[in-house]
Amino acid sequence: MIFLGPLYNLIAQSYATKVNHFALIKLIMLAFDKTIFYFLVFMILRLFWLMVVRRRRTLKSEATVWLFAFYLILILMLTTFRRTYFPWQLSFNFHRPLSDINLVFMKETWKMYYAQSRLDFIYNSLGNVACFLPFGFLAPFVFSKKQTFIRVLVAGVLFSVFIETMQFLLATGVSDIDDVFFNSCGAALGYLLYWLFQQLRVKLKTI
Repeated sequence: MIFLGPLYNLIAQSYATKVNHFALIKLIMLAFDKTIFYFLVFMILRLFWLMVVRRRRTLKSEATVWLFAFYLILILMLTTFRRTYFPWQLSFNFHRPLSDINLVFMKETWKMYYAQSRLDFIYNSLGNVACFLPFGFLAPFVFSKKQTFIRVLVAGVLFSVFIETMQFLLATGVSDIDDVFFNSCGAALGYLLYWLFQQLRVKLKTI
């Protein structure tokens, strides 16, 4: 880790043998470390683009772009690019059998609920929904306030499919149709929160 290494070593020395699933803590901290690095890269490129284009943007609209970029990078680091730090370290597995992809809807989810751990069930279902809530909420602000529910939902589905495809090619996770479904639900609920937020803003302005 470039940025969080000392903090991680401190936590590992104290809790690595005491906390169950400490590997998950390591994964999260590594994901944040990589996110900080690539977000700094994004900041440099974004500032350069703004200077070249010289397009006037409000602080609020620009802040949503930066927040959305940070969110997208973090999600990719948590789900897809887990084992590598730099692009040239990626190793693609183009010869993996397609049978490794679960295309039977809710098969693995119900297996978790009845045969495995309820905690895994909650993590897989509600966790995948929560991960895409920011996508549905922030996307209309970033791209256009005229973005419709269908457009945001389709974008969420495509982003989820991209993640599952990369997980399959990089062998960094289980590619599952259920994940796409729960991610899509998260994007839809995120858009609903955006719509409610906009309605609340309109009502406050009329008071």
